This record gives sequence, C-alpha cells and structure tokens, in this order.
Amino acid sequence: MASAEKASEPLELYWEDMIPTGYVVPPSAIDHNGDMTQLEPDAPLKEELNGRYVKIPGFVVPLEGDADNITEFLLVPYFGACIHVPPPPSNQIVYVNFSEGVPIDNLYDAIWVTGTLSTDGWKGDIASVGYTLKGDVVTAFEG
Repeated sequence: MASAEKASEPLELYWEDMIPTGYVVPPSAIDHNGDMTQLEPDAPLKEELNGRYVKIPGFVVPLEGDADNITEFLLVPYFGACIHVPPPPSNQIVYVNFSEGVPIDNLYDAIWVTGTLSTDGWKGDIASVGYTLKGDVVTAFEG
C-alpha cells in the first residue's frame, strides 16, 4: 500500500485541512489558575486522511531522542503548544515517529514533515493526539 502512494507527491495538508466540516476549534487560553488542561482531548478526525501520504508544516515538541536525532515528537500548529500554553485539540496535534531518528536543528523553526498519516490516536503525559505519522522526511518550512 505505502510504496504505491509514496511514488506520487505527498498531499500537502495544513492544520485546517485536518478538521472535519462543522467542527469549531475552541480558543486556546490559560485560565486564571494557569491550568494547562487540553481543551478538546477527543476532537473529531477526518477519517478519509487515514493511510494518506502527506506533508504537514508545524513545530516540534520533542518526546524521544538524543543530542543528535529525535525519534518521536509531537507536531503542533504553533510554537509553544503543549509546553507554554495548553495543548490544542487532539485533531490539531500529530504524533510523529522516525525509526532512525532525524536531526532537528532549531526547535523554534517551523518544519515540513512528510510521511504516512494515520487516524490512530496516541496518548501521553502532555496531550491526547488524534493523528499519528510514520515519518519519512523533515525539511525546513519555507512559506
């Protein structure tokens, strides 16, 4: 399945493309107590994206790796999500896994991640995640 899809160009997805029609993303705000609770941990997904070979821009929240390579991370739509502000809805976070690991030069810079997307969720201490991605390539984001 994957090799036939990878022969073609990846589907370029933006965060709004991962939200089902009619779903409204709630505003992300820390309450007066500094609560970092995720607002929508079970937000609806676009099931038609399951198994698609895609390219998604975003920012890295590292989970696993070493000084040279990251093997697991969360891809989020804006810098600081899940760290400095509450996690976005689960359909606005992608759990990314690179079996060999990839170098991420600067966590402040946006990147493109290319790979096979799944609607299998992931749960961690930081957030509940709607999408997972088996990563193939990371490149710098250039508008």
